[in-house]
Amino acid sequence: MYIPSSFDVSDQAALFAFAERHSFATLVTTHGDGPFATHLPLLLDRDVGAKGTIVGHLARANPQWRDAAGQTALVIYQGAHAYVSPTWYAEPNTVPTWNYEAVHAYGTLTLMEDPAELTALVARRVDVYERSMPEPWKFDSAAPMVAGLVKQIDGFRIEVERWEGKAKLNQNH
Repeated sequence: MYIPSSFDVSDQAALFAFAERHSFATLVTTHGDGPFATHLPLLLDRDVGAKGTIVGHLARANPQWRDAAGQTALVIYQGAHAYVSPTWYAEPNTVPTWNYEAVHAYGTLTLMEDPAELTALVARRVDVYERSMPEPWKFDSAAPMVAGLVKQIDGFRIEVERWEGKAKLNQNH
């Protein structure tokens, strides 16, 4: 990602917080003859690996998982973004722009083979996203159904090797 120094976000705690706040991300790998992207919710394990580990799952019907193991994967987290009109500035000679926040994470993707590990991942995801609900849905209430569903997904982890963060929020004006 092109990052002029005035827009660089490199603090690991800030990058982690951004990834957690904007956890519906884009997973990009190569499949067939080019890039392949899937949009999905991901979880970050801050304490696994030197720079954290991203975990998630893909539907088995999604062909991306077949080629992804061992590849360098790119995960794109996007935050707030908006068009900025030059009419909003008091200074003359400004041009339209777009303000945005984005974080990229790069690392090698490995598949989760163990059904128990995959079930635990799904249970954790449910807990993370349900905890803010007035009456959270309980994962154990669906345990018999989940065993069948786990056979239809493929879990993965990406131990992050590099983070990039950009906050282009008109710091230059």
